[in-house]
Amino acid sequence: MGWLTPLTGLIAAAIAVPVLVLLYFLKLKRRQVLVSSTLLWKRAVQDLQVNAPFQRLRRNILLLLQLIALLAILVALGRPVLSLNAAPPRRLVILIDQSASMRATDVAPSRLAEAKEQARRLVDTLREGRWWQMGGEADQAMVIAMAGRAKVLSNYTADKVQLKAAIDSVEPTDGPTHLAEALTVARAFATPAGTEDKGRSAESPATLELFSDGRIADLGEVALAQGELKFHAVGKSADNVAVVAVQARRAFDQPEKLSAFADIANGAAEPVTCDIQLSIDGDVRTVQKVTLPPRETVREAGLIGDKDKPSHTAVTFQLSHPGSGVLEIRLLHDDVLASDNAAWAALAPPRSLAVALVTDGNSALRAALKACALAKLDVMKPADFEKLQGPDAAGEIPYDLVVLDRWAPAKLARSNYLVFGPPPEASGAKAVGEITNQVIVDWRSRHPLLNFVNLENLVAARAWKIDLPRGSTVLAEFEDSPAVAEVRRHGNVFVLVGFDPLASNWPFDAGFVMFCYNVAGYIASEASDTSSGGLAVGQPITFQAAPGAKEAEVTDPAGVRTRIAASASGIVRYAATSRVGVYRMSVDGGAARPVPVNLLNAAESDIGPADELVSAGQVVKAEKGRPGAENQEVWPLLVMLALVVVCVEWYVYTAKVRL
Repeated sequence: MGWLTPLTGLIAAAIAVPVLVLLYFLKLKRRQVLVSSTLLWKRAVQDLQVNAPFQRLRRNILLLLQLIALLAILVALGRPVLSLNAAPPRRLVILIDQSASMRATDVAPSRLAEAKEQARRLVDTLREGRWWQMGGEADQAMVIAMAGRAKVLSNYTADKVQLKAAIDSVEPTDGPTHLAEALTVARAFATPAGTEDKGRSAESPATLELFSDGRIADLGEVALAQGELKFHAVGKSADNVAVVAVQARRAFDQPEKLSAFADIANGAAEPVTCDIQLSIDGDVRTVQKVTLPPRETVREAGLIGDKDKPSHTAVTFQLSHPGSGVLEIRLLHDDVLASDNAAWAALAPPRSLAVALVTDGNSALRAALKACALAKLDVMKPADFEKLQGPDAAGEIPYDLVVLDRWAPAKLARSNYLVFGPPPEASGAKAVGEITNQVIVDWRSRHPLLNFVNLENLVAARAWKIDLPRGSTVLAEFEDSPAVAEVRRHGNVFVLVGFDPLASNWPFDAGFVMFCYNVAGYIASEASDTSSGGLAVGQPITFQAAPGAKEAEVTDPAGVRTRIAASASGIVRYAATSRVGVYRMSVDGGAARPVPVNLLNAAESDIGPADELVSAGQVVKAEKGRPGAENQEVWPLLVMLALVVVCVEWYVYTAKVRL
């Protein structure tokens, strides 16, 4: 048996019990009255002959009953607890999922609130281990909140008040669930520090108690030991409609024309008809009514049986918008999860490319670039370009794209580059030799740079064997070397063509002009930043400010402002992007720059609760029902006992009065 508040009971007993007994030692103070005879008042006369204020305590059934009732109430104040489990002390790691799907309201008031309530009930089952308790050592637990990152809210403790305060402090986020980091942290804390003889642990192994709906993005990447994890499932419904992808693009040849795309998922078992609204800077531009098909049954490779998945519907908007702004696509549909009902994208104003062709003479390349819809095309010699960018390549060049024709300077100014021939040093790629008579053996025809470009008949009489840096994307391959590759380095985009176009048959093919057109459109998309759906929840906002910048101010979607100091190099970094919406960043009081943060996670928006977790062949079934009590408080029984004794005392007293 243990006690939750023993000091309260002891203090109350030290005051109440002596007071009650003292009342029975005191004499009754009688009123003096004249009577004709004392014959019938002998007992009263005997009491009057005693001058002391106290009397000898006599046997009294009323005193005994009152003491029993009082003691029952005093013991109840100490809150005694009966331990219903005599097993060794437990060590628990309480993992609480705080991801976006836990904000669903199919369980009132939300899944996260239900998970926290179940976690509190689990804390109530912990056995106390104090000096006045009979029954051994105390159970201990720690609390970890998990979404994109894991956060330890309470280290191992037997203090239930501290554990419940840590559970109550768990706040919802709009990010996806990742279990790997939480498991790593939990295992690090769960590993016993001490050892006994023969390598045995001095402490019992910890059990991981996971409170989640089972929507875990990296479940297939973690390995669970037998009996290591207990899964407490929350949630009831899979009905949810969500925006899981968004993109906005400008037409390269008509930059004022804007195309917006959205992928809408429906997790309900029935078709859903809803309106989808597109607005720019809060101005509603168009609304489409769409009927979304129900969840679909699919068969995945390697899985036994069929599996239900949300259906997906693509929605396209065409409009004209010549300026910048924030594009919003919103579902006008009420469901249990609001975090994925809208998505945003930042729009830059339309921009036509200024291109510089650096060559000693290449009429075919010049003609191909002229066929593209460019704002400006300047043709210059390598020496003129060297003067333009300066000896240290520190000068600003007024070009969005620089085409280098068989020339690889030692240094390059910051820009985007299309390189024909050996790669420049700034790209991180190296030419390690020359090769001849090469044909294309494979290419990525679906990449934006190679759309409608057929390389099947391309033959290069002269090419360079190229060693690419890590992270490069190979778009086309010779038998012995990459032929076309994309390299991103220090904020620059390098499109590398590792052969001499004049020593090939490519300039005579229509695909050569199409390739140049694709490169211009690809760089224009990069420059205008209209192809991005913003950042994912949890990704930091990083901005390269001008040299000398001091601080930035970030306003989150709730209107809370945060000031951040810029680094010595002018880099501003803000990491508190746990909620979806549009963040706005201004540097040194300048114009605010919108930064959309979206959920856009099909797995997280598929909110159907799981009844089991499958990881590396290990199946963890969800626990049945809420955590049951392993400790039982007995104060209600003691209060009932006191009430019964008081009733008996009243009966005895009234019986004596009648006699």
